[in-house]
Parts: sequence; C-alpha cells; structure tokens
Amino acid sequence: MAVAADLDRATDSQWDWVAEQTRTYLASGGTEGHESDGLYTLVLATTGRRTGRPRRTCLIYGTSGDDFVVVASKAGADEDPEWFKNLQAEPSVGVQAGTRRFTARARTASPAERAVLWHRMARIFPLYDEYARKTDRVIPIVLLTPQD
Repeated sequence: MAVAADLDRATDSQWDWVAEQTRTYLASGGTEGHESDGLYTLVLATTGRRTGRPRRTCLIYGTSGDDFVVVASKAGADEDPEWFKNLQAEPSVGVQAGTRRFTARARTASPAERAVLWHRMARIFPLYDEYARKTDRVIPIVLLTPQD
C-alpha cells in the first residue's frame, strides 16, 4: 500500500528522462517540474504488484472537483503502463502535485466519466488523441482522490 511518504524511497521509472524529471521535482519540493508550458505534472508512487516495493513516475494531470486526473496512455502502446497495472492491484498511492503531498485512492473512470474527462485531458495535452489512434485498447483515465 503506497502512501505519500513512499515518494522519497520509491524506485524511479525505467525511462531515464522520466526518472530525472521525477528526481528534480522531488528534490525541489515540487517547485521545479510542476508546471512547464501550461502543462502540470505530478509524481505518483504505486506499489509494485509483483515486488511489493514502491515505484514512482511523473505524469501530466488535470483536475475534476477535488480529484486529480491522469491518463494511462503509454504514448499509445498496445499495453497499459506498469504504474496503471500496479494501482489496479493496490489503489492506495502517494502523490505530490506541486508542493502538496498526500496519500490518495486511485480508481479507473467509469465509461461515462471517461467520455467527459477524455476531452478535458486531450485539451490539456492534444497528443492523447494521437495516442488513442495508435492503439486498439481503450486508454484508461484514472482519478486520484486525496485521503489526507
């Protein structure tokens, strides 16, 4: 079960540029890397479904009410990203959005929620529409509800 404190001890993404962005973000306390060219990113810590160890990655986000919204696009790959598979197995996650750090409960958006949220997230990051055209899978949208 990942919690906010796991952000500091989690293993970084396998993608070097994401790992570097994540380390810079956290080392700055969320003041560097949170916003760039109108895009906002957060750091997500999940629990590895096979290892039980915390893992972290940086993701673009939007909001819906009090929830933070992320897209499990993996740039349009035919399989879901590992972080998404992890939170399906264990929905308690750690999140840092800017300087705010909290534990959240993750859930996949329902089809009705997804229809609305997809358009909102594609306006934030238009490449999501391109990613959706590259794959036959329905790209999941995840809502992160702060617990503390």
